[in-house]
Amino acid sequence: MQTAFINSPLGITKIVGDENGISIISILAEGEVSNKIPKELKEAVTQLQEYFEGKRTDFSFKLNPKGTEFQQKVWQGLLEIPFGKTMSYLDLSKKLGDVKAIRAVASANGKNPLWIVIPCHRVIGTDGSLTGYAGGLWRKKWLLEHENPTNQQSLF
Repeated sequence: MQTAFINSPLGITKIVGDENGISIISILAEGEVSNKIPKELKEAVTQLQEYFEGKRTDFSFKLNPKGTEFQQKVWQGLLEIPFGKTMSYLDLSKKLGDVKAIRAVASANGKNPLWIVIPCHRVIGTDGSLTGYAGGLWRKKWLLEHENPTNQQSLF
């Protein structure tokens, strides 16, 4: 497995993967940026940088997240939430076929190993609140605003 660290507006981003795809993308509070990016990670690094620059709305590099069958099912459901849109945990549970699995869905969402790429930040509370986010709610808010910027200027 190869590892690289890049700078992002939300902190240092750790990327781990190999020729089979990217397995981990996570945010760190601090760290050192890599001087050299391994060839297996270059496409992921480029696409993440384009995302943060506002030039990319989806990712096309190969993913290889590790998780249970249920987690994989939830993560696949997350991949289907369109850029700039949100979905509640309840709606995601319904979409996956079991409204009673809401807690399990939320747990799998929280174990998502591919920050931003599998867009767990697009899942919100039924009442529209920004609930639960491993990277901190301020990052979730930033990501949602980045993906759906308001065109209206603030009056204040």
